[in-house]
Amino acid sequence: MKQLLGVGMVLPKIHSRLKIWISTMIALFVLLTLIAMSMWLDDSGLATNLTQRNVEPSTLHPFGTDWLGRDMFTRTMKGLLLSLKVGLTAGISSVVIASIMGLTAAVMGRMVNRFINWLTDLFLSVPHLVTLLLISFVLGGGAKGIIIGVALTHWPSLSRVIRAEVMQIQTAPYVVISRNFGKSRWWIATRHIIPHLVPQLLVGIILVVPHAILHEASITFIGMGLSPHEPAIGIILSESMRYLSSGLWWLALLPGLCLLVLVRTFAMLGENLKQVVNPQYTHDK
Repeated sequence: MKQLLGVGMVLPKIHSRLKIWISTMIALFVLLTLIAMSMWLDDSGLATNLTQRNVEPSTLHPFGTDWLGRDMFTRTMKGLLLSLKVGLTAGISSVVIASIMGLTAAVMGRMVNRFINWLTDLFLSVPHLVTLLLISFVLGGGAKGIIIGVALTHWPSLSRVIRAEVMQIQTAPYVVISRNFGKSRWWIATRHIIPHLVPQLLVGIILVVPHAILHEASITFIGMGLSPHEPAIGIILSESMRYLSSGLWWLALLPGLCLLVLVRTFAMLGENLKQVVNPQYTHDK
């Protein structure tokens, strides 16, 4: 009887881990396919071709063409790759800021801790999109404005997680022993604390990227983001709004679905990585 109960408890865990790995492989396959297709497609589909205007989706043009005869499939793939680059850059920058703030708050004393907590509360009290709009407007828009805006608005939540993790590590026996042997704060941080934070930082990057992609698309949609000359998803969706009443549904629907798939793929990767980093989360499922 005990053996049967043991097998019954192990099977759900195996099933959960298998589900995590399968979904991770699917997500990685989708991302790699997107990147490969974006790099494989040349820029000829972005050129104006007035003889092929407003063509519905077909085998030659899977996503149809727009009012200038440009291939929407090429524009969508190039736009997703551009959004992915902006999202990754902004996500990594945000995680770097969160790491510096979290480490500083946990290591540099009470006064610095209070100041960083106050700064974190200040950023959290304002909606991300409002602050991102202001920063992007001040910096003149473009990819630079979006990247800096996302980096400066998405660090507070992760910095609190890092701060709590660092404070917990500081009480570990091996850290206390190193401190008693006279090791400096920098030595302890680089040898004990930062390596322990690498999994949390990777999860943070992957979870910030979909937020960055959506914010980039939303800011670009209202005309304060990337340049209209670039094949960005936000620009594609913004331009297509004028033609929906004419029945050109494919101009907005198909690029919007691709953006949703990209964001959901990154969210899936982040959740799976969180479960791998924290096995207790998987065991409690």
